[in-house]
Amino acid sequence: MPDVDRRRAWLLTVDGAPQSYVDLDEPEHLEFEYTRRLGHVLDTVAEPGRALDVLHLGGGAMTLPRYVSRTRPGSRQDVVEADRALLDLVAEHLPLPDGAGVTPHGADARAWLEAAPADSADVLVADVFGGSRVPAHLTSVGYAREAARVLRADGVYVANLADGAPFRFLRAQLAGFATLFEELALIAEPGVLRGRRFGNAVLVAAHRPLDTAALARRTAADAFPARVEHGAGLRTFIGDARPVRDEDAEPSPEPPAGAFGIG
Repeated sequence: MPDVDRRRAWLLTVDGAPQSYVDLDEPEHLEFEYTRRLGHVLDTVAEPGRALDVLHLGGGAMTLPRYVSRTRPGSRQDVVEADRALLDLVAEHLPLPDGAGVTPHGADARAWLEAAPADSADVLVADVFGGSRVPAHLTSVGYAREAARVLRADGVYVANLADGAPFRFLRAQLAGFATLFEELALIAEPGVLRGRRFGNAVLVAAHRPLDTAALARRTAADAFPARVEHGAGLRTFIGDARPVRDEDAEPSPEPPAGAFGIG
């Protein structure tokens, strides 16, 4: 769907849910709240402009790969998207610019990750939804272990998740990544963290200290302000939650009606 307010901007919906927003003339413009927060993480994982090797699980309209290509020229990026018809649609109507350094792969995210070389990515961005839910096989500690294997020692994992109070899904995801990574952070709108509404939350994990001060400044000053939880506050949030085994894995919860509608 074209955006009437921006000449070459497009909204992609999948099964009625807003999935991606792309401005072909200004790929550094991030429209959705959660993509802006993912962008803040990508901006702070390394010094500005430094090229990175980035693995994206979930492609959509390639919003974040375009963003990295513009903000970190020379980056090498792989994008794994299970919906091959969607890849074809995007390639036809919203093509990537020449020299973008982005390679799409039509494959299941977990299968591709398990076959990927160890220590091959600086950043792993996970934004995989089947409709409006994260698939079950991408919610287990086994999946998190594969993500940790593929990341380099100073690499950073960042994922878009969605949940609401009492946060059973989100707390279990954090508990799983806490078994594998020394540093964790969670970025979300305060109303979501207080349990007032269902919404997106960005999970960040690394073996090295995260620049949570820079993240907090960026997210607080954003057009859609958010809060960064880490350290003792995040441990309190996780509470007694336990990691999810593959055999017990379930998709993320179904959003309530209208949670992610088009405004």
